[in-house]
Amino acid sequence: MKNYPLGVPMKNLRPTQMTIGFREVERKRAHWSKASAKKRIGLLHLHTVPVVIGPKTRFYITDHHHFVRALELAGAEEIAVYVLADLSKLPKDEFWTFLDNSDWCHAYNAAGKRCALSEIPKAFAKMQDDPYRSIAGELIRQGACAKNDHAFSEFLWADFLRHRIDSALVEADFDAALAKAALLATDQDASNLPGWCGARGG
Repeated sequence: MKNYPLGVPMKNLRPTQMTIGFREVERKRAHWSKASAKKRIGLLHLHTVPVVIGPKTRFYITDHHHFVRALELAGAEEIAVYVLADLSKLPKDEFWTFLDNSDWCHAYNAAGKRCALSEIPKAFAKMQDDPYRSIAGELIRQGACAKNDHAFSEFLWADFLRHRIDSALVEADFDAALAKAALLATDQDASNLPGWCGARGG
């Protein structure tokens, strides 16, 4: 499949999931804004975005939603992508069914509830905030769980935490919620989650 090193307009990209962590987006936006022109080129190469070409030859991204939204907010105009598959000849419904069965889309809302594929937004600006997804990202950076290649692993962690940390705590004191999440990440209840690093030693 063809690669597009640095030249796909941001406006041509479409999301394949319903939520992102707004804190994650802001962290990436701030990092981008502080980076020099040379470092920005490096970031673009580091975050080459996997896409599937869909109906009307639009580029549907299957990963790096936070990075793409951060660049969109920062005013970036182009991004590097590589094509996983060209499904542009499929009818719309068949296209989304193909993505769903290939783990290339994630039709779950900010409450962790499965939704219709048609509810996946057409614009990154319309994606919902899932603060538990932001917590999951912080856990990975702290080493409380490991980044891995399992499809939507961060969302599995987010859903695990959603059922164990009250949303009121997340809204009122994110750091306290993160500390609780770090403890929960060592629990045996989390042992089936991708990237689990094991129970904390005594």
